[in-house]
Amino acid sequence: MAKKKSWVEKLHQSKDLPKVVLLNREASSRWGGNTMAIPAPIEVDKIMASVPEGKLTTINQIREKIAKKHRAETGCPLTCGIFAWIAANAAEEEREAGKEEITPYWRTLKCEGEINPKFPGGIQIQSMLLKGEGHKIKQKGKKYFVEGYEKSLS
Repeated sequence: MAKKKSWVEKLHQSKDLPKVVLLNREASSRWGGNTMAIPAPIEVDKIMASVPEGKLTTINQIREKIAKKHRAETGCPLTCGIFAWIAANAAEEEREAGKEEITPYWRTLKCEGEINPKFPGGIQIQSMLLKGEGHKIKQKGKKYFVEGYEKSLS
């Protein structure tokens, strides 16, 4: 039986990525543009790692940076989201192994400033880390958001 890959191994596994693909008519109308950049996982991690303390980014901003880097009209929402999740879990894996400087995944938010409940530690740990950097958290229904997140975007 094959050994399960660690999060860090998954982060560094690029297969045939990055690449730019042409979108069909349906995808083009949904995502905008005719070309979509599909990043390698490490590219998403590097963008997340570049967000300084007190600042924030969103998955959509990551998509925009990926698109610009690869001269595409849009960045893939699915892979950017999945690779952000892999980067977050790899960071926690590194923390558990004793590494002090890890990718600050808690600074990466979903649309409209929503905290990602699928990131390590869930809402509780991310809220604590974000509050420690001066952000205010508000709850709307079952979701949690960084209040005024737009002012802190990097």
